[in-house]
Amino acid sequence: MSPNEKLLKQNILRNHAIKLLNDRGVELKDISDIVFDLQKSYVDDLTHEMCLHNVEKVLDKREVQNAVITGIELDIAAESGHLSPVLSDLLMRDEGLYGIDEILCLSIVNVYGSIGLTNFGYVDKIKPGIIGKLNDEKSNCCNTFIDDIVGALAAAAASRIAHAQPQLEDLSR
Repeated sequence: MSPNEKLLKQNILRNHAIKLLNDRGVELKDISDIVFDLQKSYVDDLTHEMCLHNVEKVLDKREVQNAVITGIELDIAAESGHLSPVLSDLLMRDEGLYGIDEILCLSIVNVYGSIGLTNFGYVDKIKPGIIGKLNDEKSNCCNTFIDDIVGALAAAAASRIAHAQPQLEDLSR
């Protein structure tokens, strides 16, 4: 078995991404709560279980795992002083014009098309649930990437649900 096959089989990346989220105080249920709020007006029979399932499916994607791990580990490195003083300062302050945190998260939201981008913009602006809590916790920790990662995961899961809905519009007109 090749190293890549072994990595895939053991779900090392997925498990590490989820562990990093959990270690930073984010449970998958927190993300699925945001998904539910995003989709409840559009899906009549939506359940919290469906939302959690879709968050888990988003986390099955390698590109998503890579973004989650990279972003959270950059937050941790900034807290620990393992980055240059200039970059650590930018990240610890969540400098408004930094923007790289949002750019990294585009790799998550783009997995499910343009609706992912609009969902992400919406949650990034209103900062619902755990996103707002993470955004506000900046005194001793760096949450520059994780708040956007959580928003991107929620946006992608909501988009996944939207894509699974039947077309209601008659396209023959």
